[in-house]
Amino acid sequence: MPKARKSSAQVGGSADETESTFYEAMQTGDIERLMSCWADEDEVICIHPGGPRLVGLGAVRAAFESVFNNGNVRVQIEALRKIESMTSAVHSVRERIELLTNEGPVEAFAIATNVYHKTAQGWRMVAHHVSPGSLREAPDISEVPHVLH
Repeated sequence: MPKARKSSAQVGGSADETESTFYEAMQTGDIERLMSCWADEDEVICIHPGGPRLVGLGAVRAAFESVFNNGNVRVQIEALRKIESMTSAVHSVRERIELLTNEGPVEAFAIATNVYHKTAQGWRMVAHHVSPGSLREAPDISEVPHVLH
């Protein structure tokens, strides 16, 4: 599959800046800006809640275009946790999402993991994985659980 064409938008001075641009693009429904956040790699990965694993820029773009066909995504990130090195960063965020229902807007929450690599073009996303959400904000658990999965 041919690679999806990317714009030459300036993003990626840091993983934080790339993440900010990614979520701003989701809020405004700007597919070109959103795709400029992704690394130009065949093996980028995206998993939407309850969805299949999307591999490659073409599949990622098609999925976000489908999402944007229903309007932009009202999402704000909270509770950022980071693991960083010189060439990679892993961000775990809580996404506060506004859903439009027949009864009006409702807030929901999901947990996302975003992985960034430092490339020649700057920091770019290589993975975006969002777990199915809930209508309540789930607290972080930092103590050792009594039962492991």
